[in-house]
Amino acid sequence: MSELTETPKGRVLIIAGSDSGGAAGIQADIKTVTMLGGFAMTAITTVTAQNTLGVHGVWPLPLEAVEAQIRVTLSDLGADAIKTGLLVDTAMIERVAETLSEIAPDLPRVIDPVMVATSGDRLLNVNAIEAYQSILIPGAALVTPNAIEAAILTQKEVADLDGQRRAAEALLEAGAKGALVKGGHVEGKILYDVLQTVDGEWIFEGERIETRSTHGTGCTLASASAAGLALGKPIDQAVEQGRDYLRGAILNAPGLGKGHGPVAHNWRLKDQQS
Repeated sequence: MSELTETPKGRVLIIAGSDSGGAAGIQADIKTVTMLGGFAMTAITTVTAQNTLGVHGVWPLPLEAVEAQIRVTLSDLGADAIKTGLLVDTAMIERVAETLSEIAPDLPRVIDPVMVATSGDRLLNVNAIEAYQSILIPGAALVTPNAIEAAILTQKEVADLDGQRRAAEALLEAGAKGALVKGGHVEGKILYDVLQTVDGEWIFEGERIETRSTHGTGCTLASASAAGLALGKPIDQAVEQGRDYLRGAILNAPGLGKGHGPVAHNWRLKDQQS
């Protein structure tokens, strides 16, 4: 297997679901990693029939298909970071975790605990929450829940900045090396994202953007952070870069669809062209 090299190459293996609408999931992940100078590879876990109005169908792939994608990719191309998204249920979480522990135990993992789509449709089996807590969070380089997901994972109220900080602390106590508790679902004109690691705390803030183009923002920020780590950036710089990229993508959203629209993953190319 191609090992993690001393000089990071920006290779990110993304283990997540497909969004037919192209705004979230694997599609958002590939666009993000590519735009930030990394090389995206994929192990698709689930196919969804999805658009800006909601999730209209979910079809998990066989566990052996998911495992095979991980194995053949890492054995040939290698990786500098792993990013997980939608894993659907306990069985899939266990299979992914076991495979990574066997063949890529030292690669940094960015865990995006995808539970509910932006439209409000539930994507994760309720029974899988405990598997996230006991299997995926311990040892993760970075866990990136929004306020709702953080509350579910930590059993703490996350309704303000203090709640975000307490939830991040709980995720570190659960074994994560880093936790980014996002504030998009917390009320207020100023949005705060709280990053805590074993080395310290960073609180990022910015004025809230009033928009309906928010589909895939969680996937985008997690993948942007993974790309930064894969390119050798310290975790705080990787997250800050990801936030800056996401903000530009939201501000330049194309306004597509009748519901929660996609962001503009290619906004930097548009800036260059103009």
